[in-house]
This record gives sequence, C-alpha cells and structure tokens, in this order.
Amino acid sequence: MATEMDTKRLLCCCDAICFDVDSTVCIDEVIDAFATYLGCGKEIAQLTADAMKGDVTFRSALKQRLDLMNPKHAQYQSFIEKQSVSFTPRIRELMKLLHKRGAAVYLVSGGFRAFLLPLAKLLDVPAENVYANRLLFDDQGNYTGFDVHEPTSESGGKSRVVDQLRSTHGYNTIVMVGDGATDLETFPNHADAFIGFGGNQVRDKVKKESKWFVTDFKELIDELQEA
Repeated sequence: MATEMDTKRLLCCCDAICFDVDSTVCIDEVIDAFATYLGCGKEIAQLTADAMKGDVTFRSALKQRLDLMNPKHAQYQSFIEKQSVSFTPRIRELMKLLHKRGAAVYLVSGGFRAFLLPLAKLLDVPAENVYANRLLFDDQGNYTGFDVHEPTSESGGKSRVVDQLRSTHGYNTIVMVGDGATDLETFPNHADAFIGFGGNQVRDKVKKESKWFVTDFKELIDELQEA
C-alpha cells in the first residue's frame, strides 16, 4: 500500500504531473467568480462545494450551475478579459522547478478552457497541455450548454485524461495534485501518486484519503530541492 514516503519519491522522479486549477493552482474557484460577476454567486458557490465534496456527480453539478447562470457570450468574453489571476502562493516557483527538472506539466480542470489559457501562458504551460471544458453558444450569443465530449465534463474525466496522457506519451510516472474529489479519484488506478492540496480549501474526504496532504506548495518545493 502506498505511503507518504512513496508519494514523495514518485513526485521526485515523475515525468509528468497534472494540476487541478481552481483552489489548487489558483486561490479561487473561477466558476464561482464568474457567477459573482453575473450576480448569482451565493447559489453557485454552494453547488460548487457539493461537487468538490463528491456529493453529486460532477456533470450534474456543472449543468445545474451553468443552467442557473445562463451566461451570454458577451458576458463570458467580458469576464475573461477582466479577470485577475490570484495564483496560490509559491505555485509559480514550483512550476519553474518542475520545468527545470524536465517534468511535463499539465493543467486538468473542470473549469473552462478560455479562462485557463491566459493562466497557463503565465505559468509556461503549453496550450496543448490544458484539459478543460468548453461552453457552447448559439449565433445570437445565448448559452446552449457545454461540450460533453470533453472528458473533464464528468466524474472520472480526469482519470481518463491521465490514461490518455500515458498511452499517448508513454509516461512512466504521473502524479496528480488537487483539492477535490475528481482529483482524488485518479488514484490509484490511473495516476501513480496523488497529492492532496488544502492550502485554499480543505475537503474532508480528500484530506482523509490522501497519502500525502499538504497546505503549502513549499512542502513540494522542499522535497524536490532535497532530492
């Protein structure tokens, strides 16, 4: 059975590492911030909390939230242009260290690709290494749904991304880092190791079931520097 020591060892030798974004790479849940921008933040935040705890299926929670928000394309574009990025402390230092060590870094999120691409650029993560959802609009700019073919639009999607990365690139060791239930479920049958992150939000299930649970990325940085 995997231990904290095993997880630390795998972090130091991994050839690919996947990060959740909301409440992990970034301090906030972007969908909650977008909902606040639209004037329905409180209702959406509760649904997000339920989804992260694993109380409902991710796709069901995603549909509930987006149906309630019912964003226009113009609102979506305006929010993307105006959003300010609040990175979690030390994530940029950690990313630079991983790049220097030759690990491939991926952002795997239940959020939206259009929001994530500017963040990825700031972190020197290639656009093709971003896995996220895509909103759909009609010719009049009305919201019509989200692309259900994106693996991250449903529970188990992040596990499918990990499997795809392994089969496509032949990675030997893939580590997943995240704060939510959809991140936790990648281990042990898909990712080789999982690191639970509680620096922004502590999910009880994730904290309880993680072999290594951290609240500061300095713990990962220190481990990598000592290896």
